Amino acid sequence: MRAMRLLLSFFVLFSLAFYAASASAEDGGKTCRVLYVEGGPFGNYQQTLAWTARGLEHLGLIDNGQVEIPKNTESAREMWLWLADHAKGQIRFLRDGFYSAQWDADARDIIKNVIKERVRTRGDVDMIIAMGTWSGLDMVEEDLGIPVFSMSVTDAVNAGIVLSSEDSGRDNVHAQLDPGRYKKQITLFQEIFHFKKLGVPFEDTPDGRKTAAMDEIEETAAELGIELVKRSAALDLPNAEKAFANLKGCIEELARGSDAIYLTYTSTPMHRIPELMAPVIAARLPSFAQAGPDLVEHGVLMSLSQVDFRDIGMFQAESIAAVLGGRKAREVDQIFEPELGLTINLRTAMRIGWDPPLEILAAVDTIYPKSPLGQK
Repeated sequence: MRAMRLLLSFFVLFSLAFYAASASAEDGGKTCRVLYVEGGPFGNYQQTLAWTARGLEHLGLIDNGQVEIPKNTESAREMWLWLADHAKGQIRFLRDGFYSAQWDADARDIIKNVIKERVRTRGDVDMIIAMGTWSGLDMVEEDLGIPVFSMSVTDAVNAGIVLSSEDSGRDNVHAQLDPGRYKKQITLFQEIFHFKKLGVPFEDTPDGRKTAAMDEIEETAAELGIELVKRSAALDLPNAEKAFANLKGCIEELARGSDAIYLTYTSTPMHRIPELMAPVIAARLPSFAQAGPDLVEHGVLMSLSQVDFRDIGMFQAESIAAVLGGRKAREVDQIFEPELGLTINLRTAMRIGWDPPLEILAAVDTIYPKSPLGQK
């Protein structure tokens, strides 16, 4: 892996020099105009965008990538507008190029068609950043003739965004892949708690299964001899309150019939995670967040995820640079396995009566001693 990264870095530096020379020669320094689309607000999207921008600055493709991640919101809109106004350089973040479906399936279809029409008729977009499974699927339905970078996706292969880890299957498509991530999560969780029944909430639709990486969850459970207790409900709804009520209903049922809970990706706002996890804590069950440490901070017991987004952002920036340097998106390596760290909420541990062994605490990268749960 290190050798591949070094090789990619060498190619990137060569490509940047070539691209800069070409850009200066043509149209007085033509910029690459970039559009952003997401299924809805999500903290991981903010982190990925921020660190990709910093990576692009490091590579000299933009002048300023030091965009702040806003507090008390998971929206990336303000970040995108800031980049549109301040990034400058060889990449232009289109100010009118931010699209979010707000986790509304109807809005998703509208946005998909609006973007496709814009690319075909206006011709003012040179590249697309598609955050999440929804956007990745929508932007690769057909070849729009411009590069599409699918970022922050649960499982781009099983979702159908790319053909395989080694080949996206489309000349204009690239996705970052971390094969086996969720197998690692569930295996570690089971090694710690030795549960026999694992509760998993999800939406049993094609898109819902892809978002939750259910194929990998089911395969892993079968290998480990774990019984999956699955509860499905409509979660991708225009009515956020209804979606939350449905998910909470799943969690309440699972808390009564499982030994542990694996919380799959959710668009639930962070301030409502404590309410969501209350039945799990009341049942004194261990819980694991598929999405990462933000949910642990707000009451989920633990997660195994990337330590930070710095390396992922640099990987995305180098991939973009390689394409700007003349390579097809399909030709750029898609596999990047970030350093993973264990995160634990000790307050939740105390509330469920779990005293983490010293060997577990020694392996923890991040500890949250407090959570908003129960605070007034």
